Amino acid sequence: MRGRAAVTICSTAFETLGHAQARALGEPDLPILLVPHPFGIRTRDEIQELAQTCAAQLAELASAGNAVTQSRPVTAPGGAPTVVRSAKVQVTDEQDAVQRLFRERRWGDGLPVIPPTPQRVEKMLASNALSPETVVASIAPGFGAASLEAIAVNAVAAGCDPELLPLVVAAVKGVADEQFNLQGIQATTNSVAVWVIVNGPGAQQLGFNAGINCLGQGNWANATLGRAVHLVLQNIGGALPGEMDRATHGQPGKFTFCCAENEGQTPWAPLHVERGFRPDATTVTVVGAEGTMNMNTHAKRPDQLLQSFAETMIHPPSNEYTHGGEPWVILSPEHAEILHRAGMSKDDVRRELWLRSRMPAKHLTDGEMLRVLASRKEEFGEITPETLLTIAHRPEDIGILVAGGPGTHSVYVPCFGNSRAITVEVCKL
Repeated sequence: MRGRAAVTICSTAFETLGHAQARALGEPDLPILLVPHPFGIRTRDEIQELAQTCAAQLAELASAGNAVTQSRPVTAPGGAPTVVRSAKVQVTDEQDAVQRLFRERRWGDGLPVIPPTPQRVEKMLASNALSPETVVASIAPGFGAASLEAIAVNAVAAGCDPELLPLVVAAVKGVADEQFNLQGIQATTNSVAVWVIVNGPGAQQLGFNAGINCLGQGNWANATLGRAVHLVLQNIGGALPGEMDRATHGQPGKFTFCCAENEGQTPWAPLHVERGFRPDATTVTVVGAEGTMNMNTHAKRPDQLLQSFAETMIHPPSNEYTHGGEPWVILSPEHAEILHRAGMSKDDVRRELWLRSRMPAKHLTDGEMLRVLASRKEEFGEITPETLLTIAHRPEDIGILVAGGPGTHSVYVPCFGNSRAITVEVCKL
């Protein structure tokens, strides 16, 4: 095969990510061509000058033979990863020593962990027929092999009961789906986190909270499942903060972000049934969520309620208007009942939110307008300041979940934009 020159191009702010991902993909010596950061404060002429300099440096690298020459086929990130059994580390049986080890090796999330001893990991795996070496997925951006054993190690550290392991596995399968865009979510400067939603009979049987404070503290199943998923993303996917995880601020949901749907109080079909699963199936849905926005309204008229929600959803510095996103609304049971009594289906609610949340393009900055032109020109054609941009490509792209307890509060959950929620059925392992 004819050789190919390989080089990574990134800004100086992403140099750490470039080196870390190159190491993770087995190319630690891959040269990196750095472009001075930031771009946002530069003029178009300055950007053009930078591009010309970058092109000249790239040509120099190639002609000098300094770029890595690949004379073998490149294995795609989605290819079968090499499985390595979890290594055992000797440490004194003291809580302080274990916690110190996790801090030093950056295996944790900043909170105390349950020591994943061989005995605890074996107990986590005991009721499962699959081999511990079974690979569930390859986790971006480091594309580590998420074997059943490796997932179990992180589930133990997060505090999960063994019964939750199949749900952690289902969530891992979901985030690895191509449409979820885990590479983008794990390495972005955006504050996005993975939100896990549990549906079906398993949600109640395993004690998940779908009611009062369902997005908050106090429930073991919610807290540990969400935490386990994020530890897998960090420890197997290699998304360490400051290295491959480049979030400018991050968000609390990166510790844990999990709830169940309040199926007992939804007037419509629950989320998993709506997404094509049997009512008696237990499912996990993963969403790339930027955070939460409380919507407290005492409106009793459906049109006023929907207008209040839609105006909350409108925000110009949004990936959703830039790319056509998948925003989510968590309706409280009281708000859902108002809409249902008015004869509205979920599709009716989506349609109204989609229409009412249209935003004139003139609210965008010049930089955002350029991004919209690049991303949605095929969808809208010519985009003028008066063009009404939709928050999603279609009304069907708006996610609706009924959850929470009593109160006139609902929640808007903006999404990453370039990501689509994935639902996976929980199966016996």
